[in-house]
Amino acid sequence: MSQDNELNTLKSRFRGYFPVVIDVETAGFDAKTDALLEVCAVTLEMDEDGWLKPATTVHFHVAPFEGAIIHQAALDFNGIRDPFSPLRGAVSEETAIKAIYKQVRKELKAAGCSRAIMVAHNANFDHSFMMQASERAKLKRNPFHPFATFDTAALSGLTFGQTVLAKACETAGIPFDNKEAHSALYDTERTAELFCEIVNKWKRLGGWPLVAPQTDESENAQ
Repeated sequence: MSQDNELNTLKSRFRGYFPVVIDVETAGFDAKTDALLEVCAVTLEMDEDGWLKPATTVHFHVAPFEGAIIHQAALDFNGIRDPFSPLRGAVSEETAIKAIYKQVRKELKAAGCSRAIMVAHNANFDHSFMMQASERAKLKRNPFHPFATFDTAALSGLTFGQTVLAKACETAGIPFDNKEAHSALYDTERTAELFCEIVNKWKRLGGWPLVAPQTDESENAQ
């Protein structure tokens, strides 16, 4: 593999990290006490020319864990009318998280990366719910970094001057339907497109691969 092709890999672009886009819908803001109701993960891949794009989508509706608190205001916001309805086809936290981790580990290994890193919009929120769900399910093989994330809200503020997902997508030229928003599946797919556009835009502007600094000839003569 040539040096240029080696640089155009996920492991080289993100220092061995494998970025995975995550979005959750919940019944509140406290990851320790409030129910996780929906989760989606989108893995990413890089083509031979170094352009980042979405790869695999894994999505679940999730049944509230025993004793979980459910805030009506949160349900009004995300449009989940009845978290206990069998029509949701919800699975347990353990089933959902284990399936996501299995897929992430598979693609992480294939990409030659050492660890996954979560990409999310206002990432601390999604990260905290994923970590708490993992603890409740007693999952020991968590592929994600325990605290580091790529936050597309911050990255969009830098790149597009927008921090709201819908406005950032609009500015980036990514279609966004507000009627579909606050579904984990829809929001994850749009966030994945947004993150890819940010990374690819930086490449188009000449920011990647990194250019070695020029050495002054007078310095070489000393």
